Amino acid sequence: MIHYPLGTSATREPLPPLPRAGLPKCPGAALQAPLDSLHGIGSTRAARLHCLGLDTVEDLLLYLPFRHETPARLSRVSELKEGAVCTIQVRVGPCSIRHGRRRGLRILEALVADDSGSIVAVWYNQEYLREAFAGRPEVLVRGRMSFRNRTPRFIVQRHEIIGHKESGPGGILALTPVYPATADVSLRLIQAAVRSALPVARDFVDPLPARLLAARSYPGKAEAIACAHFPATESSAVRARKRLAFEELLLLQVALLERRRAQKVHPAVGLGSPGPLCHAFLKELPYRPTGAQERVMAEIDSDLRAHTPMLRLLQGDVGSGKTLVAVYALLRALDAGGQGVLMAPTEILADQHAERLREALESVGVEILTLKGSLPVGHKRRVKRILGRGHPALVVGTHALIQEDVSIPNLRVVVIDEQHRFGVGQRDALLMTAENESRPHVLHMTATPIPRTLSLTVYGDLDVSVIDEMPPGRRPVKTKCVRPEQEGRAWRLLRRRLDEGGQAYVVCPLIEESPALQSAAATSTYEALSAGELSGYAVRLLHGRMPPAEKRDAMQAFAQGRVQVLVSTTVIEVGVDVANASVMVILGAGRFGLSQLHQLRGRVGRGQDESMCLLMVGANDLESGDRLALFARNPDGFQLAELDLAARGEGQLFGERQTGLGDLKIARLRTDRELLEDARREALHMFEADPGLLRPDHALLAWCAAQRFAGVVERLERA
Repeated sequence: MIHYPLGTSATREPLPPLPRAGLPKCPGAALQAPLDSLHGIGSTRAARLHCLGLDTVEDLLLYLPFRHETPARLSRVSELKEGAVCTIQVRVGPCSIRHGRRRGLRILEALVADDSGSIVAVWYNQEYLREAFAGRPEVLVRGRMSFRNRTPRFIVQRHEIIGHKESGPGGILALTPVYPATADVSLRLIQAAVRSALPVARDFVDPLPARLLAARSYPGKAEAIACAHFPATESSAVRARKRLAFEELLLLQVALLERRRAQKVHPAVGLGSPGPLCHAFLKELPYRPTGAQERVMAEIDSDLRAHTPMLRLLQGDVGSGKTLVAVYALLRALDAGGQGVLMAPTEILADQHAERLREALESVGVEILTLKGSLPVGHKRRVKRILGRGHPALVVGTHALIQEDVSIPNLRVVVIDEQHRFGVGQRDALLMTAENESRPHVLHMTATPIPRTLSLTVYGDLDVSVIDEMPPGRRPVKTKCVRPEQEGRAWRLLRRRLDEGGQAYVVCPLIEESPALQSAAATSTYEALSAGELSGYAVRLLHGRMPPAEKRDAMQAFAQGRVQVLVSTTVIEVGVDVANASVMVILGAGRFGLSQLHQLRGRVGRGQDESMCLLMVGANDLESGDRLALFARNPDGFQLAELDLAARGEGQLFGERQTGLGDLKIARLRTDRELLEDARREALHMFEADPGLLRPDHALLAWCAAQRFAGVVERLERA
């Protein structure tokens, strides 16, 4: 048998068409018809298929098999063995109907024979076949031998009436599609439904230009869909799926590049060359930036000189020095007489950034403003008044920056940290705070290493810069897995570090995805440790549901050394920087993904002392031991991100990052990287040759991209 990568089956809402003259307004009505409109699929079966995310004929036709069973070798009746599934070609003889022991069960028995012998074949609840078998036809029968009650019977699973030696397309001797199924949705039901829907495949709009199909020897869309379900050969099945996956990835890339093109249409103020603030900041640094930092700053300088907005994603592993680059970009705005904004997803992270910026810019005399929800009304009013005047200023804040009464008319540079935690609408709202038509330059930052395949999809509308070099002196964090019987020794080690003047984090396990449950777990852990293993030490609690003032006080106390141990949820995952913290204990480590573990581990190892991360593996998490051991051996965040993607799959790719983008149905990023990069190259070539995608073949492709991934273009059309 042959296997294919599975696409997701998530449903999506009907999408409005992109208004392009001369193009169809919606796909064929037959494709949008409900499944109970198909022959043999009533409301009951349609309800079962709905559980797989299949509601329309289009959904069903795009629900591709994940493998095909290869053709069965014909067996002779005399070769049948008990329990073995096989296929025989026989002629039907006399038939009879009898009642089964179970109420309502009707059993059709027919004597079937070939030239080697005969046997009784059995069909359950298919008495209508008696009339079809009246003419003693030749049939292909697939099933298994049973000797129940010492009487040989051939229990039929599938059959096909034939008048020739070979079965036609989709028959017993053809490749058989195997779909993801459930207890309530049988494989046979899906196969039957797809067969019934297959004639409607011709109604699909084929978005791929003929030149692309010819260059890659791809079939048309209708042919590809039919072949993906019921291929004649294994190679044709592979080619059909590859063609459909390429189309999906190309539509995604076109949608992302269309979003990028629309953003670039807005003018931006070119910021010229770096000025005195930037030069003074770099001169006052106690160290020289790494080669990677200098390269990224040069890329940013090139973007900021242009009169189109910078759209750049800055990736860097934990501790690689992204903050230095962000400060440099913000100072470029002030050097040009403009305003700069750094937006963080949480108040804890915003406070951390504000404090670090004050320390970094104290020598060059730059005041750092803050704007967040928990500030007193008078403070917020003052900051808004300063920003509204348009005078050069640098402000650090949270979602409070995108309130309706906030005006930043001279906004030139925006840095969005941990930008995947913001929705598209939230980020766009910040970009529209300027009171003129120009857009600010935008630098997105993330400390979560992103596999290349994800960066080309989720962040395909951005230029990408990577800081792939660690600053000198950054020491690796020793990571160890701690089994239940070793926990006592681990706590003794932690207490010894505390006695030597160190500090530590204790991170509570992820409990489903409930903030309330996780906060409760942190509270109970804090109480247990304070009365037990950490009795006598200064321990504080931190979780996301605490009042802002309490969270701020806990972090300040820890940062100032007044607290030795911080018991926390994953709220400390990003941005928290306390150099004296040299030990991290992660409880229930098996419940975390590799990337999140790496983010947590990055909170230690920021000082001169040797640091360690202890992964507590509970008795119920022992099966995750190999994965955690792999994490303990690997300090490279980018490699861990690739491993995490391979282990978890891409799941729902976009979430809030690109509201309106649906999950991929056919393509799989782990196995279709070459297709993705081919699609990216082709999309870039199209936009270079035809920036507005106005040529007839390109216009159809752009319309289909908007239909499939409507959130990108539709939102920009409204802007």
